[in-house]
Amino acid sequence: MMERRAFLLAAAVAAASTTKLVLARTNEIRISAKKFAFNPAEVRLKLGQPVVLVLTSEDRIHGFKVPDLGLRAEIVPGQETRVALTPAKSGQIVFFCDVFCGDGHEEMGGTLIVEA
Repeated sequence: MMERRAFLLAAAVAAASTTKLVLARTNEIRISAKKFAFNPAEVRLKLGQPVVLVLTSEDRIHGFKVPDLGLRAEIVPGQETRVALTPAKSGQIVFFCDVFCGDGHEEMGGTLIVEA
């Protein structure tokens, strides 16, 4: 019985260590939204590499929509909005604001460039 507990404890520690390694390898990329622009507007990602987009707003509520990935998030001033993704195909993927923020709103967008 004591050996079994020691084995289970060792297995739990190994699993926790693996989880920490995966979390430590996740990249975070910060993107800020401000009336009519995302900064940066071009974000380079690696194919198959998990990433967390950390979205912030400098002025008002904005949207973050990536139709090709089925992603949609709201960006609220004073808060961080975190969007996790793992790019599964290479190429260019368009994102844009889907919350009307005034004249110039239709130009508010950017590109995720996924490299192999």
